[in-house]
Amino acid sequence: MPPPLGRRQLLSLSGLALGAGLWQLWKPSPSQAAGGLAAPPRSGTRLVLISDLNSSYGSTTYIDEVHRGVALIPSLRPDLVICAGDMVAGQKAGLGRQRLAAMWAGFDRSVLSPLRRAGLPFAPAMGNHDASGASAGGRFLFADDRAEAARFWRARRDGLGLRFVDSGNFPFHYAIRQDDVVVLVWDASAATVPAEQLRWAERILAGPAARAASRRLVVGHLPLRAVSQGRDRPGEVLAQAAALQQLLERQGVEAYVSGHQHAYFPARLGQLDLFHLGAMGSGPRRLMGQSSTPFQTLTVLDLVGSPPRLVDTSFDLRTLRRIDLQRLPRSLRDAAGRVLPRRPNA
Repeated sequence: MPPPLGRRQLLSLSGLALGAGLWQLWKPSPSQAAGGLAAPPRSGTRLVLISDLNSSYGSTTYIDEVHRGVALIPSLRPDLVICAGDMVAGQKAGLGRQRLAAMWAGFDRSVLSPLRRAGLPFAPAMGNHDASGASAGGRFLFADDRAEAARFWRARRDGLGLRFVDSGNFPFHYAIRQDDVVVLVWDASAATVPAEQLRWAERILAGPAARAASRRLVVGHLPLRAVSQGRDRPGEVLAQAAALQQLLERQGVEAYVSGHQHAYFPARLGQLDLFHLGAMGSGPRRLMGQSSTPFQTLTVLDLVGSPPRLVDTSFDLRTLRRIDLQRLPRSLRDAAGRVLPRRPNA
């Protein structure tokens, strides 16, 4: 008689079964099904990175690409799913707490619950449409959004499958450990990360838990640099980006993962890898200087050791084909004339 399956094996099998069952709901064409999600062989710690799932203001439902991506994620067998923000469609005056609660209920129904039923840990970062940190006169401009986001996530914090290094002010900022990787999430839902939060981040990244881990990543919604058309302006990227870059490099952070730009581009800035995630939901954008049709994406990031390296594999959720990284621009140039090169191994 074979030995009983362990908990991780059971969760993996249930995740595969869930993905296979949900997969039937979208019935891809034969060419799509033949291509599948051709991720590399699983090695090291595997993260699935998603961002910008929302649709129009106040929406409680999601487009097909979001459902398709959620259905396929369990088959990738990630150790952790990270969402870099904009899970719901807030940041509009007058939506009201009832509508905000309905939006988060829709997210739970369509995204979070299916992934958790598959046994996958889920780490959220707050986006500007989830819980904007924009303020005036010492008050948040979208205080209801932030209050509802806090209510939703704090009620679920202990059921997300996360190992907290520091719960900070979850869900706005916190740090977790997955295998030998520390992931710090900060509140980049507005262009300025608060000074006290930067002090907290530096303390956590310099602390014993982070130093005991072999790798450190940071996640926030707004990026350090713009990569997409229409988002190359103040307010769409983090202010004081050079100082933030120096902080991350000083503390040995390997990569910064962000959303908001709605266009996928893996870049290298100094000693830091930047993973600009494409939109999984509505409104994908063209990269700066490009004319090709934009598309929704899902990214797999394998953290492989000996020697340490990051293997980035991303997919077009319309065709389910793997994105050929060599066909991305070698570099992007923003309005200020700054050049952002593609990752050397991308």
